[in-house]
Amino acid sequence: MDPSHRTRRRARHGRWLGGGLALAVGAGLALTGAATGTAHAADVNVARNAGFESGLANWTCSAGSGTTVSSPVHGGAAALKATPGGQDNARCSQTVAVRPNSTYTLSAWVQGGYAYLGASGTGTTDVSTWTPDSAGWKQLTTRFTTGANTTSVTVYTHGWYGQAAYYADDISVFGPDGGGGGDPDPVVPATPAGLTAGAVTSSSVTLSWTPVSGATGYHVYRDGTRVQAVTGVSATVTGLAANTSYSFQVSATNTAGESAKSTAVTARTSTTGPNPNPAVPRHAVTGYWQNFDNGATVQKLRDVPAQYDIIAVSFADSTATPGRIVFNLDPAVGYASVADFKADIAAKKAAGKSVIISVGGEKGNVTINSDASATAFADSAYALMQEYGFSGVDIDLEHGINSTYLTKALRRLSAKAGPSMMLTMAPQTIDMQNPGTEYFKTALAVKDILTVVNMQYYNSGSMLGCDGKVYAQGSVDFLTALACIQLEGGLDASQVGLGVPASPRGAGSGYVDPSVVKNALDCLTRGTGCGSFKPSKTYPALRGAMTWSTNWDATAGNAWSNAVGPHVHNLP
Repeated sequence: MDPSHRTRRRARHGRWLGGGLALAVGAGLALTGAATGTAHAADVNVARNAGFESGLANWTCSAGSGTTVSSPVHGGAAALKATPGGQDNARCSQTVAVRPNSTYTLSAWVQGGYAYLGASGTGTTDVSTWTPDSAGWKQLTTRFTTGANTTSVTVYTHGWYGQAAYYADDISVFGPDGGGGGDPDPVVPATPAGLTAGAVTSSSVTLSWTPVSGATGYHVYRDGTRVQAVTGVSATVTGLAANTSYSFQVSATNTAGESAKSTAVTARTSTTGPNPNPAVPRHAVTGYWQNFDNGATVQKLRDVPAQYDIIAVSFADSTATPGRIVFNLDPAVGYASVADFKADIAAKKAAGKSVIISVGGEKGNVTINSDASATAFADSAYALMQEYGFSGVDIDLEHGINSTYLTKALRRLSAKAGPSMMLTMAPQTIDMQNPGTEYFKTALAVKDILTVVNMQYYNSGSMLGCDGKVYAQGSVDFLTALACIQLEGGLDASQVGLGVPASPRGAGSGYVDPSVVKNALDCLTRGTGCGSFKPSKTYPALRGAMTWSTNWDATAGNAWSNAVGPHVHNLP
């Protein structure tokens, strides 16, 4: 989208980690342990509050960098989230009681930004290990031996300066009890409650349940047979027959064992294929949803207000293969699992909303300049639609495009996805100044499969209107006179939308009050509310408005969608 958000997004892609730490538990396990070389029955995890179930008790985090969160977690109901600052690496530490001349296994589960695990003050050789950023939980493990007079050791985690937050959970310092005791060995977790069946298709059912304290995983059963093992509190069971009733249960697990199965819930698969793409309203509101944290309100798709008809997930990521795209769910947005994210998409579609994948942004730039790259784009975009349930794609490529090959790519994608596929675009103002630009040429070339072009009326500076006059951004004239170029240049009115920032912080320049957006919409559709520029005719079928982003809208109390949404939906 806009340069300001692309700059903020760059930090996210600058390699960042997060984590949680794995608990090695259970008396009598055959681990390398005390000076004798084997873990004895008396060996314990000498770390206290190892799973952060009691907040930050027993832990000290530098510069107030640490907190506890309920998602994501590796086990139990809480995990550590520590956020590095410019001069702080978010070091969280605990001093544990140890026995001299003994060996301890130090382990942890981590996720997110760069994550380090180590021990200092061992009396021998201090140790540490680390991992680069990871989208899922990853275990770090190392060992240390205490000195002849060592009775306490400091264990710690930390991230890296200026990088993203990391998560840590289930930290273990496993070895002989140094007299301070430790967290008790785990007990078999309780039976999960709240099992609910959510979105269904002809071949899948999405399940969710309430977290169980002390659980490190869950087993999912279909008609009494175990079919999945997951670490989060949701799962999508696939490979089912259409129009068939199934019974599902779930159990909780940890190193101590498995709970009893939950009360069963019954769900019937649908008779048709996967949820069809909802129809787009005559007048629609589009919002970009941030799959990253850049200072705007972090939200899940379920939190996006109902005023938004089209939600563009930002962004797909490019790969080393020209044209090929992938999607990586950012841990920073707080989903417990990818299945939970997919369930939110299905729920939005069931509510009549369209969720699409946006291609572009700073690190999502995709090069499509050959037949091979056009094919790679179409095939990979279709694969994402199939996997996640996206209703289509949004083209937000801001580094130049080749209209010939991008058109081929979109045509191929449409042929694979079918007539209900949504196709939107978000060009910059310079890209739509006349029908000879590559972006405009592409829009016209795919006009028969194009849903809407939401041009970005911001971060632009002054531009020419359709009357040949120069208009400065930030005014009703800028919106109407530039929209006129598209409306008179070959696009149908139903394919034109006004793209604006949701708040002053959403863009570097060009923010306009929602009242200005409403005036521009009225000017174009009704001939009222115009400034000095008055179009020669009205365009009642104008599609609506777009904003960057739903997150910046939420930061400002959803003032934009609360004002513009009802106005769009009441256009003629």
